[in-house]
Amino acid sequence: MFQVVANSLLAASAYALVGLGLALLMRVARFINFAHGVTLASCPYFALCLVRCGMPLGAAISVAVVLSMVLGCTTEVGVYKPLRRRGASSLVLLLASLGIYVVLQNVISLVFGDDTKSIRPGVVREGLNLLGARITPIQITTICVSVVLVVGLALFLRYAKLGRAMRAVANDPELANVSGIDSDRVILWAFAIGSALAGIAGILVALDLDMTPTMGLNALMMGVVVVIIGGVDSIPGIALGALLLGMAQQFGVWEISSQWQDAIAFIILLAFLLFRPQGFLGRKVRKATV
Repeated sequence: MFQVVANSLLAASAYALVGLGLALLMRVARFINFAHGVTLASCPYFALCLVRCGMPLGAAISVAVVLSMVLGCTTEVGVYKPLRRRGASSLVLLLASLGIYVVLQNVISLVFGDDTKSIRPGVVREGLNLLGARITPIQITTICVSVVLVVGLALFLRYAKLGRAMRAVANDPELANVSGIDSDRVILWAFAIGSALAGIAGILVALDLDMTPTMGLNALMMGVVVVIIGGVDSIPGIALGALLLGMAQQFGVWEISSQWQDAIAFIILLAFLLFRPQGFLGRKVRKATV
């Protein structure tokens, strides 16, 4: 039982980081960014390149996260911003992001191959025994980093000037522009922060489970599920959604089979779409009639 709980917390930690970055972009830029998945996958490969060039792992990880931020901002400046200026709809932006995902994933496969790579230092060692559960130091780090980033992002959006500007653009971009807020600059910062969260999640997953070019797709799908069941406008809701999804999947593996992990996620998604589409703590949208 304690092992299942530990595995649930670990899965929820990764899902929460992906979901937070995805939700931030969904609120501010107003579309689902499929390229978020390849940003997650690219970060550990950036770190792998830097380690092969002789850089220490810690420094390589820091630089790789910055490079992921640059990648996310480049897609915003080079693709999404010009499309928005032409009046592109959210569907067009979503399709563009899907194209970016496919292209960049194939670039990773072309350069590094499709086989599993590792940036894990040293040999695999037995995890620590905590209340009968085996958990490794990197897994403990993953949980702690996730908690710190969830709390940090919540405080940033609530109290920082840039965070309040992001909330203003998310609520009404036209009114924000009238109020003197540069919405393009705010969206660019949202891509930077969201890409950093994705990159950190990718590094933590790669350190624990190694990496493949397609690792971002499953993470992206779980992130979308977490955002929907938690509520796109609620950070505590996303954290609860990640915890629910992680526990449901791990207890499902314990009772049924690991093949049911994805099915369990989408059963939960369908249940929320049918009975509570605004998510755990999301606000129900009310339409006014004139």
